[in-house]
Amino acid sequence: MTPWIVLATIVGYFILLFIISWAASRKSDTATALSGGRQAPWFIVAIAMLGAPISGVTFISVPGYVVGSSYSYMQMVLGFAVGYFVIAYVLLPLFYKRNLVSIYGYLEQRFGASTHKSGAWFFFISKMLGAAVRFLVVCVTLQMLVFEPLHIPFVFNVIVTIALIFLYTLQGGVKTVIWTDTLKSFCLILSVVLCIVFIARALGYGAGDMVKAIVADDTSRIFFFDNPKEGTYFWKQFIAGIFMVIATTGLDQDLMQRTLASKNVAESKKGLIVSGITQIFVVGLFLVLGTLLVMYTRHAGIEMPEKNDALFGMVAQDSSMPVIMLILFVLGLIAAGYSAAGSALTALTTSFTVDILESDKKQEEPKLAHTRRMVHIGMAVVMGLIILVFYALNNDSAIKMVYTLASYTYGPILGLFAFGMMCKRPVRDRLVPIVCIAAPILSWVIQWWLDKQYQYTLGFELLLLNAALTMIGLALLIKRSNS
Repeated sequence: MTPWIVLATIVGYFILLFIISWAASRKSDTATALSGGRQAPWFIVAIAMLGAPISGVTFISVPGYVVGSSYSYMQMVLGFAVGYFVIAYVLLPLFYKRNLVSIYGYLEQRFGASTHKSGAWFFFISKMLGAAVRFLVVCVTLQMLVFEPLHIPFVFNVIVTIALIFLYTLQGGVKTVIWTDTLKSFCLILSVVLCIVFIARALGYGAGDMVKAIVADDTSRIFFFDNPKEGTYFWKQFIAGIFMVIATTGLDQDLMQRTLASKNVAESKKGLIVSGITQIFVVGLFLVLGTLLVMYTRHAGIEMPEKNDALFGMVAQDSSMPVIMLILFVLGLIAAGYSAAGSALTALTTSFTVDILESDKKQEEPKLAHTRRMVHIGMAVVMGLIILVFYALNNDSAIKMVYTLASYTYGPILGLFAFGMMCKRPVRDRLVPIVCIAAPILSWVIQWWLDKQYQYTLGFELLLLNAALTMIGLALLIKRSNS
């Protein structure tokens, strides 16, 4: 019975996605697909941006995160909120002033073609690998819940879901992403809130009793000021959150394509700041859910899973829970996973078409529309192949390697933008790719040396080190006035 419930939930969600995609893509041309037509209301952008950073991995992992680290993640989320203000008041005016479709177009205007291509390729590699791995987690979970019991092979699972994501993002582009992310945000919040209600009822808690029990539980500690060496230390996580969101949101075409679809910079700022502040409360709901899940395992005498990430799914499938819990879990998972994959696919198509092929400069409609469709097909195929390769490897260390790679690839992007805004001197553009490649390599060497000599593990500081090395390299490439 369970596989059919899950399958029905997936089908129902996709029907909604296609209805929204059809409505959003009416009267859309290629310019609308690439930029969203710059007519999106700020409150819709705010709702879309609220759910945009949440992937299937986040949906599964954050509730389980409380087991070993309590609510320390909230310290980073507070940093995120500050980072959103930096993006709103520093980066957005820059992007709107230059009328950019892809944010990496700034690098060409500021430095030159080689720097532009370097930033675009670093984004492409990072986003493609990161999106594929995040979607892999969703596909594996659904394989266990529905496809395996129905004897459907994993490759069919991937092909069908990638094809469906490709179809609903093909015509509407950014405009479709904004409206499907609005649906995603609604489904995520609904799923988490109702799961909290059902688990609290199973524990016999009213609203007041639930709050008291959560506050008294060991897993609900938020602030950690006692040990600077620990990864949960407040200032480490808070500062890391600021720079992490600047790099992975403000300098990420996938996430910024929504804000650039607003009517003007003032509307865009409003939507971004509202979503950044609201995100604190949404993440808080995920953490509260995590504490209740832990309480439920104690109450029901259920053994904790080996991996904390499996906690939410394990409780949702528990026989004493109502069927609606499983439906809500699947709804939240597919809303987070499929929308994140669709958004990444659209951003990769935009960046590859505009930044790498530069088709918007060379082609007119309908040839540009044809090129975008071909690129969109290519991105979908590559993403599907990467998912299948990692599934075949079945190697956790390979997956961890991809996430580590993301921290390396965003470093040069952060360094390029920071240097471009802080220093107005021209640089030797043709040598910039060498700097962008050398900075991550040097970062890896320094990381290895610190661990070997001092047993010091570089965490989120790696991003800042990488960016700093990129900026030092760019400073060495500054053109002299007589050259």
